[in-house]
Amino acid sequence: MRGIDFLGLSRIARQSQHCARDLVLIIGRELPHGVESLFEQFCHRQKISPSCAERKRVFLTPLRPLLRRSSHWARTLPIVSFDLLRSSPVALMPVSDALAAVLAGAEPLPHEMAALDAAFHRVLARDVAALRTQPPEAMSAMDGYAVRAADAVTVDSTLTVIGEVAAGRPFAGSVGPGEAVRIFTGGIIPTGANAVVIQEDTVADGKQVTIKEAAIAGRHIRPAGVDFSEGDVLLRRGARLTERDLALAAAMNHPQLVVCRRPKVAILATGDELVLPGSKPGHGQIVYSNGYALHALARSEGAETIDLGIAADTLESTAAGIRRARESGADILVTSGGASVGDHDLVQQALRDEGIAMAFWKIAMRPGKPMMHGRLGAMRVIGLPGNPVSSYVCAFLFMVPLIRALSGRSVIHHRHERAVLGKDVGANDMRADYLRARLEERDDGALVAVPVNHQDSSLLANLAAAQALLVRAPFAPRAEAGTPCEVLRLPV
Repeated sequence: MRGIDFLGLSRIARQSQHCARDLVLIIGRELPHGVESLFEQFCHRQKISPSCAERKRVFLTPLRPLLRRSSHWARTLPIVSFDLLRSSPVALMPVSDALAAVLAGAEPLPHEMAALDAAFHRVLARDVAALRTQPPEAMSAMDGYAVRAADAVTVDSTLTVIGEVAAGRPFAGSVGPGEAVRIFTGGIIPTGANAVVIQEDTVADGKQVTIKEAAIAGRHIRPAGVDFSEGDVLLRRGARLTERDLALAAAMNHPQLVVCRRPKVAILATGDELVLPGSKPGHGQIVYSNGYALHALARSEGAETIDLGIAADTLESTAAGIRRARESGADILVTSGGASVGDHDLVQQALRDEGIAMAFWKIAMRPGKPMMHGRLGAMRVIGLPGNPVSSYVCAFLFMVPLIRALSGRSVIHHRHERAVLGKDVGANDMRADYLRARLEERDDGALVAVPVNHQDSSLLANLAAAQALLVRAPFAPRAEAGTPCEVLRLPV
């Protein structure tokens, strides 16, 4: 059964005006790996319940008039529809399945200690609880006078000043009837006082102070523990530490934190045509650019990167680069270029020769269909296409979540945002589209996604000008400007 000529379905379909042409192409041309999910999409478009008992008949009936001339096809079609397509080695894999394969078994890397001044953007491996109460005692929130509210309920009350409190210098005595203590912001409220009258509402005269605004109990006082109390868990495992988190950890009295080790990402470029920036390209050569984006993207996610340079288009040179990645202790090997099926696209063969079993190598997405994934021991491999936009988009969609998973992040997936189309877009085919788009904001606050004019996977200028990827699902119909859509913001 695996030897059936599936492309024959497309040839037959082209000879017919049957209304189910789209369905023929779903089954016949691309052989999607996730045929079940594609079937669900087809049912949705045709308003057919995908759970109905007759769904296989509904799915296949439109094809039968096209195939009656072939008794062989008539006999095998029910099998072709599901099981054979699902296991086809040339099937395209849906993006969601590809991402699941990349992330399968990805666990946070081992823990290590990091001093606070080295913990920025590290990922917590454990919850962090406060080692102290903040503030430890009631403190003044303003400069003024600490008083008993009962002594200052009327305007023009006059009190005797018996001392002073500054931050770090508490008052040793207590405030009695008719008394006040000069106090500054951060000073501990002295015993007996229960209110602060700010200095703007007083008139001082030597050891006397006249109250010009009635005091209210508790006013301008920060109670003990108003920020946090000892034992409060304020930072959670999986959080990527911001500068604000570091300030909080310090206030909680933690000089260092338990974090996950940074993933090591080794990046290997391939191609005889590549020369480094600053060189004068020869005839047929181009300036190498992909690696600079990949290194920056990986580092922005907290990874350490290892530059393996550019391998020549030979199995020996490519295999040597793969071995250097292993020897360097890389957690992830990212190759750029050579992921297709041309005579000079040798990365797949080199990976297999080094013992790396490929999990998949064609994805139902645009740009970036020729992408690979595999694993050798603890080292994971992502083989990116050579076209610059395809390379970047695939790294953004697959490498970044993998780095986050290995880093121990609690949130590893990109966040989809709602927007509206800034211009018309055509109907999509069986591959998910990630259109480069600019983002604008309307007067009403709505986010508008405007696809750039040219979506060719070699155009770096348009990629650099984009702020987001406009996500178009497989078989999405034509949509006009103003139609709701989803975008993934690109890093800034």
